[in-house]
Amino acid sequence: MISKLESFFAKVLPSPFTLSIGLTLLTLLLSICFGDYNNANSTFFSTMNAWQSGLWNQDLLVFGYQMMLILVLGHVLVLSKPMNALLELVSNSATSNTKAIILISASTMLMGFFNWGLGLIFGAILARKIGEKSERENLGINYPLIGALGYSGMMIWHGGISGSAPLKASETGHLHSIMKEYPEGFPSEVSTVETIFSSSNLIIFSILLISVPIIFSRLKHSGRSKTIPKLLSKSVSNSEEKMSHPFEITPLLNWIFGGLLLICFSVVYLEDLLELDITPNMLNFFMLGLGIVLHKSIKNYLLSLSEAIKGASGILIQFPLYFGIIGVMRDSGLALDFAQFFISISNETTLPIFTFISSGIVNIFVPSGGGQWAIQGPIAMESAAQLGVPIPKIIMALSYGDQVTNMLQPFWALPLLAITKLKASDIFPFTFILFIIGSFIFIAGLLIF
Repeated sequence: MISKLESFFAKVLPSPFTLSIGLTLLTLLLSICFGDYNNANSTFFSTMNAWQSGLWNQDLLVFGYQMMLILVLGHVLVLSKPMNALLELVSNSATSNTKAIILISASTMLMGFFNWGLGLIFGAILARKIGEKSERENLGINYPLIGALGYSGMMIWHGGISGSAPLKASETGHLHSIMKEYPEGFPSEVSTVETIFSSSNLIIFSILLISVPIIFSRLKHSGRSKTIPKLLSKSVSNSEEKMSHPFEITPLLNWIFGGLLLICFSVVYLEDLLELDITPNMLNFFMLGLGIVLHKSIKNYLLSLSEAIKGASGILIQFPLYFGIIGVMRDSGLALDFAQFFISISNETTLPIFTFISSGIVNIFVPSGGGQWAIQGPIAMESAAQLGVPIPKIIMALSYGDQVTNMLQPFWALPLLAITKLKASDIFPFTFILFIIGSFIFIAGLLIF
């Protein structure tokens, strides 16, 4: 089965950049034909305006830059000798395909549950290190499979501690602010105790944590090998050191400046850390300071930075393309139409399931948890209120649908592909299986709990 999936995706799946262009053209066509721009005279011109406003939306561009920094700074951090040694220690237990599967799937999902950004970068770099170990010691580990499992944290992130919908819903007064009308007694916020830390969500997560390693360990696969470029950059040569400024080759400047960054980080973000409220800015701040401290010199840090930026260059232009899709889906009402269609055919029992399905479809076009909540959250809450469905259950149904289709949408896989040097067609046979496993478990969980 795996070999057939590999052949299929190798033939039909284009590069992520080509796919982003195809999704853009499809979204534009749907908007022109079916978009609702409040009775505008021309849906074509309205679509073009919505597209360009999404492409260059300042808030989204800031978000895109934050994501680029997460990728680059995370990569630079791991290029330091101490972090590389730590990853070598972690990857030492991956002496066979089965052990590698258990190690990377369990650790990546645990990290993804804690924070989506950490899970994404950790999974990518650990997959790379396991691949290097396999090639170095001729272990025959299936590198594309390991790369796909390094992406598995994105299948559980929205139900985790950094999940956009549960966190927004927990803010005082947020639910009332996004709804036009709400019945008496409707909660203005829902605590994360009822969503992220509910017994049902923790059970579902635990089942995934156990079942994914077991299923992939038992699957027969081709064990394809790939040439893996070395992760670590070359050391600075003696001639380069002699040509460098003395400040650039001494660790003193790194320790002073990096230490100041870490002290500032601790002062500013101590309260957020205690509340486990980790944001992209916080993550980047920490990785910047720690990365500078752990590199032996400014010269060495700059060499690592140059190498890390190469891995990010291929995804830079794709962020605005998806931002354009988000703009069109939002302004044309297409995202809302998808959600309303499924909700219109729902009853008290099926509403969570159809919310899950519609959320998954919308995520293909709008691969942003926060953006999706802003678009779909209000109609989901209003429908739950009308049909008497528990609000926490609908919030998690939306979150599950959003996260599981990340296994079909390569947008968030771009950092992993850049670090592992894999292609989307290499990992998609396995992420497709992750999608099937996750969908079954999430739907069963929504029906049982």
